[in-house]
Amino acid sequence: MRTADRRGGMDRVELRTADVPQGERFEWWCELVDQDLAPTHIVSEHRGDFQASAVGWELGPVSVSGFSCPRLRSERTPELIRQSDPEMWELGYVVDGAMVMEQDRSRAQVQAGDLLLYDTSRPLTAQVVTDRNRVTILHLPKAALPLPERSLRQLLSRRLPAHGSGALLAEFLRGLTGERWTGLEAEHLGSTATQLASAFLAGMADREGLLPPETRQTVLLREVKTFIGEHLADPRLSPQTVADAHCISLRYLHHLFQEEQQTVSAFIRELRLDRCRTDLAQPGLAKHAVGTIGARWGFADAAAFSRAFKAAYGVPPGEYRRRAGARGHHRGRPIGPSARSALASAHS
Repeated sequence: MRTADRRGGMDRVELRTADVPQGERFEWWCELVDQDLAPTHIVSEHRGDFQASAVGWELGPVSVSGFSCPRLRSERTPELIRQSDPEMWELGYVVDGAMVMEQDRSRAQVQAGDLLLYDTSRPLTAQVVTDRNRVTILHLPKAALPLPERSLRQLLSRRLPAHGSGALLAEFLRGLTGERWTGLEAEHLGSTATQLASAFLAGMADREGLLPPETRQTVLLREVKTFIGEHLADPRLSPQTVADAHCISLRYLHHLFQEEQQTVSAFIRELRLDRCRTDLAQPGLAKHAVGTIGARWGFADAAAFSRAFKAAYGVPPGEYRRRAGARGHHRGRPIGPSARSALASAHS
């Protein structure tokens, strides 16, 4: 009924009603939804032999669930919200099938390829209208998104096409299926998921004039950091290419990072070093030369990479790899500033 993989701190859980006695399957599924999402009242014409499955991942600050189920209707009432509320924004990607969602006087029918946002803190009704339905849900703590709640509420229960940054988010969620990661990889993936979701929702809200002016700078900074994270492997990545990609001046880009008390170049360098540090600790990449690891993340000069790594972490990259191998799986002990903490500061 349940399989888990906890290698390196990563917990991947799979559950299937097929592993439960037939007469207990529907009730068992309802309990699973209550625990993994939020208390919900569910009815289904298939309750006599309910065939469904779920898989879940913990990705640092966020989690992801994948569900497959037949036709059903679920309702989250005010009474159930008072009973328990995880205070989450739930961002779903419909992989297969179709469903109808109603929340805050808004009603949307979504199908494969669409994204959908809903709020665990407000009453909602959802109906799966196809015999086969698969959806992946990104569970985002409300404090993790740098967007006003009043703006996000305008996007509830609406069909959100997966275009632009939404396409990147959808591709990211599709890529999670069936994979396993070490604990450090999971933390990076969780940060990426939050940034992609923030960029997508901010873009939707901004296009519709839902964001106050003071929020746009925060949103733009988040989009810039997401862009940098996605283009680290390009040795041509620079403050100027970042500014050009976002149609802003180089001066304004530097202004965005002044509030972070960090330069754009330093952020790029630290994030590259953090990715290199992760790879150097991976046994599966031991056959790759240190210089190759550096080049993989945009350090074209092996000697410059070695100097920068030693300055950040106190030891050369080769020595760091040897120590990591001696300890087995290693999460890393940053001696200098880390790009991961810089990314985390964007969530505050």
